[in-house]
Amino acid sequence: MKKVVIFGGGTGLSCVLSGLKLFPLDVTTVIAVSDNGSSTGVLKEELNIPAVGDVGKVLLSMANVDSDFIDLMGYRFSKEGTLHNHPVRNIMLAALIDIKGNLTEATKYMSGLLKVKGTVLPLTEEKVELIGEGDEGSFFGEECVSANIKDIKRLYYDHDVHVGKEVKEKILEADLIIFSPGSLYTSVLPHLLAKEVVSTLKIAKAPLMYISNLVTQPGETDGYNVEDHIDVLNSYLDSRKIDVVIANNGVVDERIRRKYLDTEGKTIVSLEGVKDTEVIADDIFSIEDEKIRHDALKTAYLVFSYIMRS
Repeated sequence: MKKVVIFGGGTGLSCVLSGLKLFPLDVTTVIAVSDNGSSTGVLKEELNIPAVGDVGKVLLSMANVDSDFIDLMGYRFSKEGTLHNHPVRNIMLAALIDIKGNLTEATKYMSGLLKVKGTVLPLTEEKVELIGEGDEGSFFGEECVSANIKDIKRLYYDHDVHVGKEVKEKILEADLIIFSPGSLYTSVLPHLLAKEVVSTLKIAKAPLMYISNLVTQPGETDGYNVEDHIDVLNSYLDSRKIDVVIANNGVVDERIRRKYLDTEGKTIVSLEGVKDTEVIADDIFSIEDEKIRHDALKTAYLVFSYIMRS
């Protein structure tokens, strides 16, 4: 069975994973743990633990249990009080860190409960903060970085991050390494801020694939096309470069395009101008409740087809 390692976080990653789990692939997902927003940020500070939010989201996207159990794990307390806005999955992961000793073991235990197909690994066991450096000073924390990305010249962590042995082993064993769609600067790039990841990618034999975002992210990637996303990734990859990109060439209805622009300031990511990178282009989007999403099955099929012919 072919082995895939995928880096990322957020909704885009979860969507891709929900499709990949339908194919005969051995998938390892590596999750950055620098988030400091919402429930994740509160637990991170109060308990002095890595961010658990994206780990929990990915586990649910790869779960193979009944919908009631998934609903329970995703339930977010709405009443005012100490539990307000905390999803059950975050609380369980925080508790399991205490019981099992670290986030990796907590994640493995939760994977068993949810009958996850594949492996989910946090990038590091450490509590880590994302920092953006600009001309006017530094921005501390993922939320602040995301809000000020246009003023940031360099991203780094608040300390050198030690990457788990299993993460590095999975990279070296992989037949394909993927950077998922998602927030480019705060969900995808944080993996490449870990020196051990970059150095391991240098000697990895697997090709590097990027699954492009469908729309821009206001404040982060305004006006970016597919090539712009690739250029940013390549600038952090050192001597390695993205070998192949999966991108959308389907036409989004004008009404939906206009709605995204007028209400959210988002535009469709253009495929024009990609150079020096193999392109796999297809109609890979779907519209769900007026929202543009990756078609999980189509996108996963393109990944599977590529890995089987490479």
